Amino acid sequence: MDYSIQIAPHLSISGEEIQFKFIRSSGPGGQNVNKVSTAVQLRFDVVRSSSLPEEIRQRLLQLARNRISKEGLLIIEAHSHRSQEGNRKEALNRLIALVRKASQRRKIRYRTTPPAAAKRKRLEAKRRRSELKKMRARIDYS
Repeated sequence: MDYSIQIAPHLSISGEEIQFKFIRSSGPGGQNVNKVSTAVQLRFDVVRSSSLPEEIRQRLLQLARNRISKEGLLIIEAHSHRSQEGNRKEALNRLIALVRKASQRRKIRYRTTPPAAAKRKRLEAKRRRSELKKMRARIDYS
């Protein structure tokens, strides 16, 4: 395939790096299920891909670790549509979504201390709750 899939303005994947394998779909569907291979397996070699920068490759390997084979192939199966074309598009959309998610850097979280007013409010709520529970206690008249 001689096309390119645009993931983001700075990132695209060559169509030559993606293979589709059509397989029989399981589940209901009548005779169509037994005769036609409508389900699709999309295979994308994450480890050897020349389209992915190293940073994105590592995040994608971590993000999709359950879908990646020992050889480094990302395998996405789609079988919810009744046609090959529908399942092919769904598998491609899932790949695009995964790579987009991997291309986003996680925001660095800076540790902050809670404000003094928040601490006071929390401790006051604890005190009130404690008083409420003390008032519920059984009074011993003996």
